[in-house]
Amino acid sequence: MRESYFFRYLHLHNQLKNEALTAIQTPGGHCIDRIFFCVNLFFITYIVDVEQLIIADPNNFQYPLWPPAKLVDLVHWYGRSFDPVLMARPAWWRATIWIDSIFFGPFYAFAIYAYWRGKNWIRFVSIVWASVMLTNVSIILFEEVVGEHATPHLGRVLLSNAAWVIFPIIVMYRMWRSVYPFSAQGRRV
Repeated sequence: MRESYFFRYLHLHNQLKNEALTAIQTPGGHCIDRIFFCVNLFFITYIVDVEQLIIADPNNFQYPLWPPAKLVDLVHWYGRSFDPVLMARPAWWRATIWIDSIFFGPFYAFAIYAYWRGKNWIRFVSIVWASVMLTNVSIILFEEVVGEHATPHLGRVLLSNAAWVIFPIIVMYRMWRSVYPFSAQGRRV
């Protein structure tokens, strides 16, 4: 009896592994997700966010070793031109930045690998990431619309933040609908 369960497990494991490879090779699979995660890992989390954690007062600071001065200037230009809360940096804002740096940064690294290789273990973590990201972005956008540091350029700021609403919804949908999101079966459900 135990042997039959073992062989069923092996058969299912091999079947899912083969289907995962097929799913990864399918055009339009999760490629856009990986690009989004790369932009977040290599630009947002460890350049834009680090700048906001290192420079407490963007009106009175010395350039840090990291990020490079031109990128610090880019972040400050965007904040001064369009996004006042980015320059004000209230405590709740910095808390969301710490969450991004401590939790989301490592998630992006693991997600790039897991989505590339079709690893189903990333499913639950992706759902958690998407939920927390949507919560954070909802709070940030509420501030942008009606808060103390509301933006005078609402359309531009909403458009700039749209990816952080759209991608978590897409990821949550893809991961929620199947226990094996990277298998051919998981994509059909």
